[in-house]
Amino acid sequence: MKYCDRSAPRDWVDNAVRLIDADAQRSADTHLLRYPLPADWNVQLYLKDESTHITGSLKHRLARSLFLYSICNGWITEGTTVVEASSGSTAVSEAYFAKLLGLDFVAVMPVGTSQRKIALIEAQGGRCHFVSRPPDMYTEAARLAAESGGHYMDQFTHAERATDWRGNNNIADSIFTQLQLETHPVPEWIVMGAGTGGTSATIGRYIRYRRHATRLAVVDPENSAFYGGYETGDAGYQTGMPSHIEGIGRPRVEPSFVGQVVDRMIEVPDAASIAAMRYGGRVLGRRIGASTGTNLWGVFHLIGEMLARGRSGSVVTVLCDGGDRYADTYFDDDWVAAQGWDLTEPTAVIDEFHSTGIWNG
Repeated sequence: MKYCDRSAPRDWVDNAVRLIDADAQRSADTHLLRYPLPADWNVQLYLKDESTHITGSLKHRLARSLFLYSICNGWITEGTTVVEASSGSTAVSEAYFAKLLGLDFVAVMPVGTSQRKIALIEAQGGRCHFVSRPPDMYTEAARLAAESGGHYMDQFTHAERATDWRGNNNIADSIFTQLQLETHPVPEWIVMGAGTGGTSATIGRYIRYRRHATRLAVVDPENSAFYGGYETGDAGYQTGMPSHIEGIGRPRVEPSFVGQVVDRMIEVPDAASIAAMRYGGRVLGRRIGASTGTNLWGVFHLIGEMLARGRSGSVVTVLCDGGDRYADTYFDDDWVAAQGWDLTEPTAVIDEFHSTGIWNG
């Protein structure tokens, strides 16, 4: 008789899952903020404030899900080096969880990544590895993981499958629970950007699973491939150009983007994202990131449509991260001007909307 037994003690795995669950247990759910709109519009706007996670962004949820998924699949165990292709918030959050579990973490990113982002990753115990060409991040991350006997997390492939979209306190479940006592507990729209596409996939699936009438809109910045892929139905669509809005937009349609659960996509110019970021931050009394500005531009568009049709209801979007980490970029007038962005026209469009409810964007 022959048999092959690869079982190993699960003490480390059991403890790793316990540590991640305990970390979540210590954290309250993120707030659902009301954005002030005129009462006579009878439209309520809410922002799910993901900046309050301990690593400061929506990507904290993704990183937690990716680690649990990889541990339970047997890909990460004691002593595994974790490698990711990311120069942004995902790397910060994954570095946090790697440190929690006593694992080495390497973030592969382009040269020229801002020192502020590098410092955030290193503050969580991560190490940064640089490539000269952004498209090389994926293959270099896979090479480093293979070379070290580690695990390439590959957020862009695994994001949509790592989160339990049926519930289990995912972001969609949280949003609908927090809306239960509101005037319009089932929103007309939920508006999201796409980086990996994992969050929009989770929300779109959850809406269908719970049989809500809510529709999902995905906003997409300049240079990103998601809008073109959605419009043409081409899952292999590429622009080959990076997004200038950190956290969202990709030069290719990522495997985790599930366009079939998206009801509408809206392209947003970069200047509009920055104008909405700054305007929305002033209204809320706090700095917010550029991807939240992209969300708000799409939200204002949809609320303008609702008002034009005489519809009441609620709309929800995500406050993806705070603006402090962008003090030397999106909030720096000289830096913005150097990108060739003129915020005058989009700011006037937003101002008119807030004053009249009319959207001319």
